[in-house]
Amino acid sequence: QVQVVDSGGGLVQVGGSLRLSCAASGRTFYTYTMGWFRQAPGKEEREFVAAIRRSGGSTYYADSVNGRFTISRDNAKNTVYLQMDSLKPEDTAVYYCAATPYYSASNGRDYREYEYWGQGTQVTVSS
Repeated sequence: QVQVVDSGGGLVQVGGSLRLSCAASGRTFYTYTMGWFRQAPGKEEREFVAAIRRSGGSTYYADSVNGRFTISRDNAKNTVYLQMDSLKPEDTAVYYCAATPYYSASNGRDYREYEYWGQGTQVTVSS
């Protein structure tokens, strides 16, 4: 069983930055595709934010965050990061980290492809 723990959320003003971290257990972390999703207040579904393949060479972003957010991974530390810059009020949400050991046909965009999830970390952007 893989455990995923996400952290780093908080309250930030518009235009500010935050870095989320996601630590995953397991000796084969380097083989996982890792993703970040978010769920805004009142929304039922989790929205894709960013994903990174096992090698770290391929990254994917939602249009709404492209150019502002950066996903990266440190396989030696079993950790994935989401650097969030130029934050907007519409970025307010609970952010979830997810992991899958399987090939992602959707480039990490489909939440149904993920096997393991973190507990979520709240990000609030105040105007």
